[in-house]
Amino acid sequence: MEARRLRDVLEDQRLNAWGGWLLLSVMTVGALGELLTGGEAVWGVFVLLVVAIAVVPAVAFRDATAMLPWELLLLAGLPAVGRVLLTGETVAGITFSGRVTTYLAVAAVALIVAVELDVFTPVRMSHGFAVFFVTIATMAASGVWAVLRYASDALIGTGFLLDGRPEEVVERALMLDFVAATVAGVVAGFLFEFYFRRQSNADTRIDVEVSEL
Repeated sequence: MEARRLRDVLEDQRLNAWGGWLLLSVMTVGALGELLTGGEAVWGVFVLLVVAIAVVPAVAFRDATAMLPWELLLLAGLPAVGRVLLTGETVAGITFSGRVTTYLAVAAVALIVAVELDVFTPVRMSHGFAVFFVTIATMAASGVWAVLRYASDALIGTGFLLDGRPEEVVERALMLDFVAATVAGVVAGFLFEFYFRRQSNADTRIDVEVSEL
């Protein structure tokens, strides 16, 4: 019985790795395409950053099967792809905004970090701390993203924030971005707690010592 259970876990681990590497390959090709064709270059870099974070466990363990749940990688890739393909498109009278996909993408990065800590390290977060951590990580990532956009505008003349609008308008829009990112972080935190820890059984993929936070 135990041998069968172990075999099932190993098979699930291999299938998950295949799915994860496939998704990361698609994301990498898409990001490089944006960079090489002069499209959404900033988002191309962002996607490559997501890929780099996602492969940390495989590199650290020197094991290609040490991969995040494929469902999480799909969730992380969709906002970034949507930012490139759907922004400005209208479906059923609703126009997709770059802000919406930005919040989701930033929250997905925080979710990746939380799952990596929970699955591939001895750290085990308590229920409340898990939600808190993902929320704070999302808020921090949105702050870094805002700084990067400002630096890009100031140094190379892009128009992410400094696009000719009055200063108070830019500040208000930035504050709304932070509020929306916080909401996205809370949603991602509960998703982490109630799906990736309880439903996907991701913690069986890598056997580590456990310590509780």
